[in-house]
Amino acid sequence: MIPRRSHPQSQTTRIEHIRARLELDYGDVLDLPSVIRLVRLVQPDEIYHLAAQSHVQVSFTEPVLTTSVIVTGTLNMLEATADFAPRARFYHAASSEIFGNSPDYPIDENSRMLPCSPYGAAKLNAYHLTRIYRVTRHLYAVNGILFNHESPRRGITFVTAKVIKGALDIKHGRSSELLLGTLDSARDWGHAADFVESMWRMLQQPAADDYVVATGREVTIRELCEYVFQQVGLDDYRRYVRLVDRHRRPFEVQRLRGDARKAREVLGWRPNYTFEQMIDEMIAALETEFYPERNAS
Repeated sequence: MIPRRSHPQSQTTRIEHIRARLELDYGDVLDLPSVIRLVRLVQPDEIYHLAAQSHVQVSFTEPVLTTSVIVTGTLNMLEATADFAPRARFYHAASSEIFGNSPDYPIDENSRMLPCSPYGAAKLNAYHLTRIYRVTRHLYAVNGILFNHESPRRGITFVTAKVIKGALDIKHGRSSELLLGTLDSARDWGHAADFVESMWRMLQQPAADDYVVATGREVTIRELCEYVFQQVGLDDYRRYVRLVDRHRRPFEVQRLRGDARKAREVLGWRPNYTFEQMIDEMIAALETEFYPERNAS
């Protein structure tokens, strides 16, 4: 069970190494007065709006919460910015899930948007709200349409970290199998460090615009499993992976591959990490986190 709302005190453990350099405050994107208070207090030059219920599978069981946080939360952020920090540059984290099973492939900024989940539909709504405020309220507001991005900080309920944690558990004798919903879905996976750089670059441009950010490489979950199990020293992922219906999405996006030509040409952005480098980094980090004593030996 994933909690409906995370407690703010639980979210600082991974920033302790830079905690002294940060000034943290608490607000709720669903509470417009608290958003206004923070915007008026800080008077930011740049705003990076990433708040969301970001788990696609959970959005099917929590569609109202997902839609409220993403749509109302984004609307509150835009309203507060327009009224109290109109010169701020506003970044909205859109998502490749807004495209769903688009017939236009590979996907760029002009591809048709056909979301397949409440999460994707909510992100599409927020995407359009950001564009509307850019035109009607003259905000410098951009949509970063980021494809899947991962790092050692990725929660283990997401498939990349789930596969890595599952393979490590099998390797170390804590489990005998890994349960998944599908092996056929394909995603364009990049490293979060690369993608965060693209966010910053978007807000440094003379004019606000929307950008697809992706590596252009498509990898299936089957290929992910094959690589991860091999890297942790297990001979054949097929001996350990079992497909179960309860992990299947009601409406699956079959494949996502982005065309980031615009980001490359306008922003001068390039990914620095390969898929394999990213996964290797995640394997090392998760093994250290969950099996520190065995890793040290």
